[in-house]
Amino acid sequence: MTAQPIERAAGLRQEHKRPRPRDVAHGPTFASLGVPLPLAAALAAAGIDTPFPIQAAVVPDALAGADILGRGRTGSGKTLGFCIPLVARLAGGHTSAGRPRGLVLVPTRELASQVHDVLRPLAKAVGLRVTTIFGGAPQRPQVTALHNRVDIIVACPGRLADLIDQGHCHLGDVEVSVVDEADHMADLGFLPTVRRLLGATPPEGQRMLFSATLDHAVDVLVHRFLDHPAEHIVDPPGAPAPIVHHLLTVSPADRAAVVAILAGGDNRSLIFTRTKYSARKLARQLTAAHIPAAELHGNLTQPTRERNLARFASGAVRVMVATDIAARGIHVDGIDLVIHADPPAEHKAYLHRSGRTGRAGASGVVVTLQTPAQASDVRSLMRKARIVPLAATARPGSALLRSIAGKPAKPPAPHARPAAAASESTAAASAATGRRAAAMSASYRRRRRR
Repeated sequence: MTAQPIERAAGLRQEHKRPRPRDVAHGPTFASLGVPLPLAAALAAAGIDTPFPIQAAVVPDALAGADILGRGRTGSGKTLGFCIPLVARLAGGHTSAGRPRGLVLVPTRELASQVHDVLRPLAKAVGLRVTTIFGGAPQRPQVTALHNRVDIIVACPGRLADLIDQGHCHLGDVEVSVVDEADHMADLGFLPTVRRLLGATPPEGQRMLFSATLDHAVDVLVHRFLDHPAEHIVDPPGAPAPIVHHLLTVSPADRAAVVAILAGGDNRSLIFTRTKYSARKLARQLTAAHIPAAELHGNLTQPTRERNLARFASGAVRVMVATDIAARGIHVDGIDLVIHADPPAEHKAYLHRSGRTGRAGASGVVVTLQTPAQASDVRSLMRKARIVPLAATARPGSALLRSIAGKPAKPPAPHARPAAAASESTAAASAATGRRAAAMSASYRRRRRR
């Protein structure tokens, strides 16, 4: 009923590679892809019955033990695409203390928590255990989990390297390694540490690299660590079709007022700034304008970041102001509007930011604000991203802003506390990420449909 652990003989994966199951009449199911029954049952219990295209493409090859090089845009389902074979390949094996058999490397704490919450019910179904390892959180629980023979770790490179240096963790038993958001790892300068960590895993182990974009920055990992990988590119490199892109030219003095009008509609809005200071300042400006806004950036403690994300996921606040940390770390359904209050530095960041809306085929709107001085750089960015936006000049009184923002939101209750001060929020806004945040998000969507 469960897949056997990876054999340790080099080249055995190719010998055991089985043919891809044929699609059933109405498209593939997880069972037709070869997913073991306990995992298919766990997916069904969560209401996940039909694989997304990237899952249908990747899972059979990954279950067969092939190395994988996969690309799917944010929201395409690539996380589940590697979680299923990771768990299936490790089921039935034995894990020693401090020597995990499964490794997932991710660039941010938020993404680590969310990958963990996708993995956890699958791992539980076959008797495996999962933990997260990242900085900004106490080390002792992570060390305890390792000593208690956790099977799979979802880790940020820096903290994992520290634990290895301290002798708490060894990667010599890792059978399956995954690098998620590989290009973002390169952007953040994590590649040397990632190379070191992958180099500590057995060369005959299975490796999978996934990202919304795959470019020359990850070639060093591909050529060094992947053995004749199966390549799967499900989505085109541009942003997905259901998203409408607007490019608004504004004066620097009008920027904050324009953002307030756009965020003042009855939408769930995610606003991006380039700096932590700008995110904090804008969140407080919006809250002062009776638009409660949470903030998400690197200057916040991990519990505060989790509380703010939970409030946004639950609908307690409709607006989140974030730095680029959220472009990869937020997985919240039902985001209607993405606003680039500051244009991103390069086109990949634009695509990842914009990918927060229009997830899984839903519609969405993206608005980029530029000053006249930024026009040349933004024009180049759009060209590289293969985006042709609807361009206009806007002022706070422009009718276009109201048409994008939609119906004005109801003002907050007089007793509501400012979301920008979420570090002091009550127990009703307790920490939640991943599965709980997703449940809150689903509840929010149901309320809106009524």
